[in-house]
Amino acid sequence: MQDKHLFEYAVIRVVPRVEREEFINAGVILYCAKKKFLECAFTIDEQKILALCKELDLEQLSLNLQAFAQICAAGSNSGSIGQLDAASRFRWLTATRSTVLQCSKVHPGFCEDPAVSLERLKASLVL
Repeated sequence: MQDKHLFEYAVIRVVPRVEREEFINAGVILYCAKKKFLECAFTIDEQKILALCKELDLEQLSLNLQAFAQICAAGSNSGSIGQLDAASRFRWLTATRSTVLQCSKVHPGFCEDPAVSLERLKASLVL
C-alpha cells in the first residue's frame, strides 16, 4: 500500500430551499495531504435544480461554486480563507452550514492519483 495515499472527500450539495432539506449533488471536493492536493469538480444540472426551486439564481450559484474552486486553488482572488493552508481550507469548505451550498460529511479513501479519484467520484456521485 505504499503507492496508495489517504484522501478525504465530501460531496458538494445544492440545497435550494434549506427548510425542505432537498438537495442535488453538484460536485466533489477532495483533499490528499501527502500529494498536496486540494481540488473540487462540479457540474450544475440546471434542470434538476430548477425542478426543486424555479426561483434559484443559477448565475449566483455558479459564482458560489467557482468560489469553492478559487479557495481550493489558493489564488490571489481567493480571499482570506484562500490564504490558509490546504487542510484548513478543506475543513472550512466542508464545515457544516445551513446555506444553499452544503457539503456532506467527510469520507476517507485511498488512491494513487487524487485527480483521477476526484473525477471518478464526480462521475459516480454527481453525474
